[in-house]
Amino acid sequence: MRVKTQAKRDAILAAASQVFRDAGFEGASMGEIATKVGGSKATLYSYFSSKEELFVAAMHEVAHKEFEPVFVALDKKDDNLQETLQAFGEHVLQFLCSAATIQTRRAVIAESGRTEIGKRFHELGPQIGMQRIADFLNRQMSQGNLRKSDPLLAAVQLSALLECETVAPLMLRTVEKISKAQLKQATERALDTFLAAYAITAARP
Repeated sequence: MRVKTQAKRDAILAAASQVFRDAGFEGASMGEIATKVGGSKATLYSYFSSKEELFVAAMHEVAHKEFEPVFVALDKKDDNLQETLQAFGEHVLQFLCSAATIQTRRAVIAESGRTEIGKRFHELGPQIGMQRIADFLNRQMSQGNLRKSDPLLAAVQLSALLECETVAPLMLRTVEKISKAQLKQATERALDTFLAAYAITAARP
């Protein structure tokens, strides 16, 4: 039996990410991914039990590399809440509104009615990210910058406010592209609404 290695797993994820991005979930095949990584389908299945599992892992690997520096920044002490959330929101939206991410989300939604892929995708990615945002908001509540409330609910509402002007229209193709300037403005409007509901007046700029 061949020994599994992290290097091989990383190579599989990198190859799978490119194939899924180019062909979509339906169009991609384990055979094509195996060929790209330079191995066999048996090797792929020794690391990932199904195409669905590989798809979820590959997409979350990309998201983790993109978001981890942002979450690390949230973990650091910052006295300017609005500036921190503005930088966070803009970075998140630049990733979420990219063509590749929108395509991935469409693929997940399309498969969710037939398989467990939507649930697994959520549990391994968005759910974890939402909790990390909630942890940040909870610290802000403890420091008296935000009113006491359910931090996870506040995180969900912040996410919804950020996405309603940006991700939602891109998903439906009512718009084709959103510029960085538009993402900045959308983030500002989302934060105005969020802080109107949650910020303690004395703490707001």
